[in-house]
Amino acid sequence: MSETNSTVFDTGKVLAEFGLDHVHSGTYADSLGWGPVEDRPVIEAQCPADGETVGRVAASDARDYEALVSAAVETQQKWRMVPPPRRGEFVRRIGQLIEQHLDSLAGIVSLDTGKSTMEAKGELREAVDMSTLAAGQARMLYGFTQQSQRAEHRMYDQWLPLGVVGLISAYNFPAAVWAQNGFLSAIAGNTVIWKPSPKVPLTAIAVQKLVNRAAAELGCEGVFSLFLPEDDAVAERLVADTRVAMISFTGSTGVGRKVADTVGSTLGRRYQLECSGNNGCIVDETADLELAAKALTFGVVGTTGQRCTSTRRVIAHESIADELVELMKKSFDQITIGDPRERDTVVGPLIDRRAVRDYQDVLAGAEREGATVAYGGKVIDRPGLYVEPAIVTGVRPHFAIARSETFAPIVSVLTYRDLDEAIEIHNGVAQGLASGMHSTNLTHIETFLSARGSDCGIVRINMGTTGADVGSAFGGEKETGGGRTAGSDAWKGFMRRQSVCVNWGGTSAWDDRIDL
Repeated sequence: MSETNSTVFDTGKVLAEFGLDHVHSGTYADSLGWGPVEDRPVIEAQCPADGETVGRVAASDARDYEALVSAAVETQQKWRMVPPPRRGEFVRRIGQLIEQHLDSLAGIVSLDTGKSTMEAKGELREAVDMSTLAAGQARMLYGFTQQSQRAEHRMYDQWLPLGVVGLISAYNFPAAVWAQNGFLSAIAGNTVIWKPSPKVPLTAIAVQKLVNRAAAELGCEGVFSLFLPEDDAVAERLVADTRVAMISFTGSTGVGRKVADTVGSTLGRRYQLECSGNNGCIVDETADLELAAKALTFGVVGTTGQRCTSTRRVIAHESIADELVELMKKSFDQITIGDPRERDTVVGPLIDRRAVRDYQDVLAGAEREGATVAYGGKVIDRPGLYVEPAIVTGVRPHFAIARSETFAPIVSVLTYRDLDEAIEIHNGVAQGLASGMHSTNLTHIETFLSARGSDCGIVRINMGTTGADVGSAFGGEKETGGGRTAGSDAWKGFMRRQSVCVNWGGTSAWDDRIDL
């Protein structure tokens, strides 16, 4: 794309700012610096907006991994003894640097993912907010006091570091997912080896460079390292390594199962999974349909439907379904699809050609089962990987499109007659991440929030299914994996719990039996 006055950022300038205008190493550890680029496979960083290669990254290999994990183990022995508030100062400083470089870093995210700069900045602000939350949480790693049955004894619980944490993130939120997991892990006293998706290598390198600046300023070198392999065989070393105490994985359910099997086979290690979502939103006969249509629009098209919390299914009362679909069409018509470097763009491209093929296959399969593509559904004829958001009507609960995660801007519309049927449809899928309801009926809302209502980890009322509030725990049930990141008490997942009993009275229950 040629740079014009309508362009949000200059590609060459943002790449140069982070030293990404030449072949760059994808490996970093403090004891090693940036790893070698010679004799390493090269990852081509292609911008999904136009298919052009915007960067080249020398991938990590098995030699690099061994050096990384050894360094992480050694550093953690020191880091675990650093007072948690000091750890919090470090992650807060990282957040400040991200905020200072927000515009140029958003350009890198857009080049990597195809997100509009509006969405890229939103993701980065989430990372900044997460640094603030983690810094405060570092002063509140609370245990609690218990009452001992023994006289002159004190009992309490405390939380201690785990060790080395392997953090595996997906392509759709390359900075935010790292921040959610990495910052909590760091304040907990762990070192972090980050394995990002090779589809978005530039963001990982740019973020690591800001981390390195913060580490040098505060003397916290070695807490975060970067591991960017090209192939799965090298990546699997991180999952299988018993020196890595925990794997935090964000990605598909299929890969999540493999992570669980591998880590679970070595007792004492942990895994945390944030996997697929097939998120439904019930719209009842009392709903504000204009509000619902607006919320559903962003839920479907935001990040081009490539969010684990994207709205996949609208479960509408039969009396309002047609009107709701017409309002959604009108809303969809107002969304600008285009190159993320253009100022008016709201929705960018899909991540790669496979994602486009999957989009086409899902829609073709839905039509074969008897559904109708009522809006959109076409690949846009222009350079890049652009598709039209699609509204699919006439969908039944047993159709494939309603039972699997379609990682694209596609929404299925299903209808129901009463609330029990709506909840049954909503819960009748294998995934359990995000859910929603649009209603002004308090009984309906409270039913959906009750034990017989939504079976998901996240519920939103009169809003979209998408988004992550950093103050609340993020994650889901069933095939979503059960893990929790971000706020609430998610920090406990990155620490080990220890029960302590102290005899301060100097007596023993055996004093009358043993004479020494």
